[in-house]
Amino acid sequence: MESKILIVEDEEIIRLGLKDNFELENYIVETASDGEEAIIKADEFKPDLVILDLMLPKKSGFEVCRVIRKKHPHTFIIMLTAKTEETSKVAGLEMGADDYVTKPFSIIELLARVKSSLRRANNLKSSEDSTLKTPDVVEFYNIKLDFKKYEAFKNNQSIEMSAREFQVLRYFWQRRGEVVYREDLLQNIWGYTPENMPSTRTIDNHIVNLRKKLEDDQANPKLILSIRGAGYKFDI
Repeated sequence: MESKILIVEDEEIIRLGLKDNFELENYIVETASDGEEAIIKADEFKPDLVILDLMLPKKSGFEVCRVIRKKHPHTFIIMLTAKTEETSKVAGLEMGADDYVTKPFSIIELLARVKSSLRRANNLKSSEDSTLKTPDVVEFYNIKLDFKKYEAFKNNQSIEMSAREFQVLRYFWQRRGEVVYREDLLQNIWGYTPENMPSTRTIDNHIVNLRKKLEDDQANPKLILSIRGAGYKFDI
């Protein structure tokens, strides 16, 4: 079955250009030109992945991302932004985006990001039958994670997390106590190959965001430890 993609972009030339390119790749595509329409289309169309511009009329990309993440936790979200400031990218991840691409971007790069995200979504279903099977629900310290429902709680309070963040935590849980290299995460969670490996800053941004949500003191993490020159360790 072809994957469904919702493109949310207020610039008509970009929106229609993306639609044409993704339909050529045999995706089923719907589009929206503002934030309010995007939320309605997400409910009706139920896309597997959303390409979401940050600067939108009526409702911002941040608000759309937050709403879609809450209502459709399994939908992947790739945010498009013309802003190069690191704070905008991190803010998008905090709202629930799984990845971001900065304008101007290469359509080839965006297609590759979409393919890897959808591949990871499909692989995630089969990973539950692997030798590294993870329980549907895990609890540690004051944290509870439900990998089946994509729900997270800290001190019995709900935490909003993206599908990508749940994937990272599942991977950490499977390898708790081990050093997890950034390159391992890029290949196994993001779906990149050694030949097209992006900057590992993508990983670091997600870890910063996870620490904000899970650690009692993100400046002195006790759960997700940094291993200098290598990656991270899930210390439980």
